[in-house]
Amino acid sequence: MTLPVRRGRGASPAWDPFREIEDLRTRMEQLMRSTFPFSGAGSTEPGAAQTWAPLSDVEETEDAYVVELELPGVDKDRITVEVSEGELDVRGQIEARERAGVVRKQSRHIGEFDYRTSLPPNSDTEHISAELTNGVLSVRVPKAEQAKPHRIEISG
Repeated sequence: MTLPVRRGRGASPAWDPFREIEDLRTRMEQLMRSTFPFSGAGSTEPGAAQTWAPLSDVEETEDAYVVELELPGVDKDRITVEVSEGELDVRGQIEARERAGVVRKQSRHIGEFDYRTSLPPNSDTEHISAELTNGVLSVRVPKAEQAKPHRIEISG
């Protein structure tokens, strides 16, 4: 199907729907980079180191919040877990390994990763623990004692 040609009048440029789509894509990339600065989204520089966030699950149990991050092949010495001002920050780096042959396809992430999440106000940040087992980092954030639900007896 051919599109009709719309010619501009006077000095105004002709309407180009493809230019508008490209402008929209550019604006969306700028929005994504400003909103999620650690995703590496929209980087157009070839070979640029991109920071990415590992896949994660967050679970709330009766007494804690558990954050699980997929980090296959990462040594625990290459991971940093910090908590500051109500935010959990997990950073590290996955090194590219040397290969003897020609890489035909590469879909695993390499380079620096950074995972951040806000912690609920009832988090006990003094007793956070982390464990790396079979490529899954589990960070356990206990709930503060006063935040645990309890039944209130009604008098009268």
